[in-house]
Amino acid sequence: MRIHESGENYLETIHILRQDLVRVRSIDVCNKLNFSKPTVSVMLKQLRQDGFVEMDPDGYIQLTGTGAEIAQRMYERHIMIAKALMAIGVDQETAQADSCKIEHDISAESFECIKKHFTEHQKQTAVSCVIA
Repeated sequence: MRIHESGENYLETIHILRQDLVRVRSIDVCNKLNFSKPTVSVMLKQLRQDGFVEMDPDGYIQLTGTGAEIAQRMYERHIMIAKALMAIGVDQETAQADSCKIEHDISAESFECIKKHFTEHQKQTAVSCVIA
């Protein structure tokens, strides 16, 4: 199933919010992305129709299996790319911004090679990465 970059961002955001909130509402997504309620409602409706999220009777958002897979993949890419950029000297703010762009367009092959290289050759000093 095909999903656009904006949809991937929403799924990743829901995934990140669930780490802190456990139960995520559309207003939480609005606040995190700084988008209006109507904008978020339209996207969540599309994500529901495409089978990536479900809403429970209380209005809480759940990722479906497919939605969770996409969210986790985007999150892993974001973290790894940002860490790799910071490890080569890019400041955290720029690394985060660039990672948000790169994570959607990089091929699986290229990402796996970056991940493997970074894991095998990372500096002894750990580089922390927090998505704001």
